[in-house]
Amino acid sequence: MTKVETLTLTSLWTLATSPNSLYLLGYAWLFGMSLWVTFFGGVIAFRTLPRQMFGNLQHKTFPIYFVISMVLSSALLTLWTLSHPNVVAHITRPYVADVAQAYALATVLLGQGFNYFVIGPLTSKQVI
Repeated sequence: MTKVETLTLTSLWTLATSPNSLYLLGYAWLFGMSLWVTFFGGVIAFRTLPRQMFGNLQHKTFPIYFVISMVLSSALLTLWTLSHPNVVAHITRPYVADVAQAYALATVLLGQGFNYFVIGPLTSKQVI
């Protein structure tokens, strides 16, 4: 039978600051933010706002979105690599599950960086 434990502030703090909890929180934040921006926030704004106002909104919100995404992706990739030593040992073998997860996080990071540093400035020049 499992041992019943009482939650204390110390045990809650330990739980909240563990690498696994931080990874899960960061992953949920990135996933939820991506879903919201892609499928809800952008669509609602596009249907509701006049074209010029929608462009101004996107011009102001997308840089913040991409920076947060890059920070979260970097943190997740770092936490994943530190907590899974197999990633470094098998970095050239993407069929290893731990390495595949690291590749997925790196792909997200590279995609967000490309959007922020290349696509964003190009589209801003076209709109303005």
